[in-house]
Amino acid sequence: MDPLRNPFAPGAGSRPPELAGREELLAQAQLALQRIRLGRSEKSQMLLGLRGVGKTVLLNRIAEQAEALGYEQVQLEAPEGRPLASYLAPALKTILLRLDRVEQARVWAGEAMAALRGFASAFKVSLGDVKIGLSEPLRADSGNLEVDLPELLVATAQAAKAADTSVALLIDEVQYLTEDELRGLIVALHRVVQRGLPLILFGAGLPQLAALAGDAKSYAERLFDFPAVAALAPDAAAQAIQDPIEDEGAQIDADALSTIVTLTQGYPYFLQEWGKHTWAAAQGPRITLADVNEATDQARDALDRNFFRVRFDRLTPREQVYLYAMAQLGAGPHRSGAIAEQMQLRVERTGPLRSGLIRKGMIWSPSHGMTAFTVPMFDTFMRRAMG
Repeated sequence: MDPLRNPFAPGAGSRPPELAGREELLAQAQLALQRIRLGRSEKSQMLLGLRGVGKTVLLNRIAEQAEALGYEQVQLEAPEGRPLASYLAPALKTILLRLDRVEQARVWAGEAMAALRGFASAFKVSLGDVKIGLSEPLRADSGNLEVDLPELLVATAQAAKAADTSVALLIDEVQYLTEDELRGLIVALHRVVQRGLPLILFGAGLPQLAALAGDAKSYAERLFDFPAVAALAPDAAAQAIQDPIEDEGAQIDADALSTIVTLTQGYPYFLQEWGKHTWAAAQGPRITLADVNEATDQARDALDRNFFRVRFDRLTPREQVYLYAMAQLGAGPHRSGAIAEQMQLRVERTGPLRSGLIRKGMIWSPSHGMTAFTVPMFDTFMRRAMG
């Protein structure tokens, strides 16, 4: 069929043509945003899920919801190994410059900018040319994130309140924050909540993030909701394929649709990949099971070259061996002892490998002593790549 009209476009954070099966999550986010705008208290949210389930897409949609409600917003991604201050400070500067234009918020914006200047100085972040807050003494400049970040976010939220607006922080890949950064962020949000200020955080990360937050501060579970972003239920997965096809004036046979849902296990990124290649294989206007069968090799090859290979290539040879041993045991989760036995090593010898792979976001521990892949179907890829 016409490639120009192909509705499917798999990509990192690309919004699918049909955002199916996420209505409840988005309704929860909308309610939280509305409550904050009304001056009510509400928990921040951390979206938890494996790779490819659409967490980034949901964060982007929540950002649109916040914008529609008149929020000032900061959208960030926590890159592995880069300090939080280096990308948070410039983003907050942009917000404060806008708040400074609101007459009734200028005093508060100046104080917040003084805190930002102190924060940037303490953590060696360049803010470029700053023209507000220059008469205020520097604040938030101790160099201790657990002290400075709360002062900075409280000052920003106070300026937003004076301007009759609210602030939404949206941070992707939160599991890459250091323990100190996560602790500072949690303490800051706690301070904001205690003062009833209009600032809320929506984060997204791998499933281990809930445990990381709890380890950083024991009261994290009272500050956050942790909605699970899982694979789509069969009906929603079918809708994610069928509706975009029908919107383009085409049809898909029931057995073809069912096969795509089964092959992808309902994972949104995989649905987009199969949808894209199935559309390309079909002559149209009706997509058949034969078209899906023809497209399956192309879809798997595309996943191997892009979605899987980019993660595989970050691994050391010993890490690859560890994950291959996991893959030989199946999809998992698996006991750490069983993986070590598969490698013919003692558990103590494999511990550092396991820890390093958790830090890289390749595996996680769903319960004590258990290990699982963070990338769906990575076991089958590993067997193809190293078998």
